[in-house]
Amino acid sequence: MSIFATEVIDEEWGNYFELTGLGYGALVALMILVLVLGCVVSNADGKKKIGVKPLVFSAMAMALAMVTSMIKLIDMPMGGSVTLCSMLFICLIGYLFGLRTGLTAAVAYGVLQLVTNPYIISIPQMLVDYIFAFGALGLSGIFTNRKRGLLWGYLTGVLGRYFFSFLSGMIFFGSYASSYHMSAPVYSLVYNGAYLGVEALITVIILLLPPVSKGLLKVKNMANQ
Repeated sequence: MSIFATEVIDEEWGNYFELTGLGYGALVALMILVLVLGCVVSNADGKKKIGVKPLVFSAMAMALAMVTSMIKLIDMPMGGSVTLCSMLFICLIGYLFGLRTGLTAAVAYGVLQLVTNPYIISIPQMLVDYIFAFGALGLSGIFTNRKRGLLWGYLTGVLGRYFFSFLSGMIFFGSYASSYHMSAPVYSLVYNGAYLGVEALITVIILLLPPVSKGLLKVKNMANQ
């Protein structure tokens, strides 16, 4: 038994770990630490990575992402789901404030997901599924100053998450592939691509609606004032 997690033996799902109270506390502290570091660590020009306004926007986006992540349009049997555009809110931070702020908020959101809905079979799996996969949504910040930057940033963020989810599915959950008569890489590509692809398609259609694109442009102008 660990002070941070205890092992659960399950014949159907296999062995996994459940967080203890101290484990939850440590993750909450880690999430706060990530945000604080983003606030106080300076860039090369001496400017802070996250000021008050980006921090407020990030907190709002994380709250909206958490709420919409609980609205599951399709719930997959082995984990993962099609949610009500929850990834969009995290990608939005990168688009509004750039790569560094986007990655900071996305990693903090990954920790928040780990706190609220943990499924841990090992430390590497935990890092790949939560910190790296959700953190990749912050790659949207690459396109912060580009035309249709949110659209391209969102697609990049989702592809980043898909990459890490694919790795996790192939390495840590590949044993389920034989039940579907697939190899582990093909199983992971299909399984993770199914729910991430459907949510991405729904979100892209919404982003292309003129009222939505105009509204988000106004949000960006307000964020950068």
